[in-house]
Amino acid sequence: MSILGPVLKRQDGKIQPYIPFGPFQLRIPFIHFRFEIADYIQGLIMCAVCLGIIPILQEYLGMPFEVAITIVILNGFFYLWHAHLGDPVVPGWITPAIPLLLLWLKTFPEGVPRMHALIAFQFELGIVSLFLGATGLAKRFVDIVPDALKAGILLGAGVAAVRLVFEKGGRFDLYPWTVTIALGSVFYILFSNHFKTLRAKHPFWKHLSDLGLLPSLILAIIIAPMVGELPWPDIKWGFTVPQFATLFTQWTPFAERIGWPSFNLYLSAAPLVAATYIVLFGELIQAEALIDEAREFRHGDEDVHFDANRNNMIVGIRNIGMSLLGPDCSMCGPMWAAMQVVECERYKHGPQAMDSLVGGVGSFRWGTFTAYFLAPIVTLVKPVLPIALSLTLLVQGFVAVRVGILKARTFNDLGVAGCVGAVLISRGAGYAFAVGIVLCLLVYGRDFFRKWNTYDKVKDPVFNKCIAPEPDDEKHLPNQ
Repeated sequence: MSILGPVLKRQDGKIQPYIPFGPFQLRIPFIHFRFEIADYIQGLIMCAVCLGIIPILQEYLGMPFEVAITIVILNGFFYLWHAHLGDPVVPGWITPAIPLLLLWLKTFPEGVPRMHALIAFQFELGIVSLFLGATGLAKRFVDIVPDALKAGILLGAGVAAVRLVFEKGGRFDLYPWTVTIALGSVFYILFSNHFKTLRAKHPFWKHLSDLGLLPSLILAIIIAPMVGELPWPDIKWGFTVPQFATLFTQWTPFAERIGWPSFNLYLSAAPLVAATYIVLFGELIQAEALIDEAREFRHGDEDVHFDANRNNMIVGIRNIGMSLLGPDCSMCGPMWAAMQVVECERYKHGPQAMDSLVGGVGSFRWGTFTAYFLAPIVTLVKPVLPIALSLTLLVQGFVAVRVGILKARTFNDLGVAGCVGAVLISRGAGYAFAVGIVLCLLVYGRDFFRKWNTYDKVKDPVFNKCIAPEPDDEKHLPNQ
């Protein structure tokens, strides 16, 4: 029984009840899904990661804190759309693409020109996502891109993320001890083989790992003041008051001082939009895999599926909306991977733990949205927001490089990917795409048009050729 009456019951093995709404499935909390208190509370705490984009908005766009947190709140409102429109994911940023966007924005002068570039990019990304989702062409678009080019984009995005933290004068130079200690703890919790053995032995370690970045953020709140790199939190009571009027009249295309971008900016943004969409599509594939795996544990209980086209449409609407109402460097992505894993793991434990996956992810996002308005939570994490962003970028950089390398199917793919990644970092997405296409044509010839998603590397002569000679062949080597 909920505060609004009984939650509509689903039949065993059937889809969660909903109201048909075109291509979407409209669901209302307490009516069409059970509100999950555990996920809501976790969302209250994990809002710190979402707030981590505030220092970027301040640094690259010159926004005051009050305007930047208003953009976070507006983005948080759009986060709610996914669960309520039938998409069983925890939406988030397009994190691997953030460094690529920031590198591109730095080519424009601060102020109105940079705002125009961001507006044009995010609006165009929204249109592309909405169009590909509505037409069902999303998968076809990515399938025609060679794996070497995909690998290069992911590799470049990962290296750019790490570079953003460790570049001279960057966040590592400003907070070396805090970043080092917090980074060490988060990598140990998320990726260490030793910690995995601890996790399997005791529930405490399992619960700790389920919290993702949170333990490291709490550690940063304590460590940073102790080593003199950041102040202790000045906790204030009350509520956050969004500055929507200031945001709309001074920082959007409707503002007199900003105005609308020129058509040339949309053309200039096109290569970066294409590169970002490839990163975005990789997250769609990951979301589908996570939900398919979770469904197997609840096969006779709930029929839950991930629809990439529906997700694309919601992502497109979110990006278009943010470009017009609050341009945002984090962009509107399809999934927050770390929290999606946590939600799916809880869902696997059965209806006692989480009745419906839609209810779990929706309740979590209601938690983060609520926390933005609670001044004690915001002021508690405010000093360590640069650390939160650094940890997010470094973890995402680690994963992006790993996924990028695995995306390559042959040794030649790796070579092309390395070149594409380097060009992406140094010259931008347009040059990277041009270099990648030329290299693929030169290396693969007419095989450029092969079916990349089903290519069998076992049949590739270069893949099967030894990189180094066998010991018996060393005598045939020329003198050095």
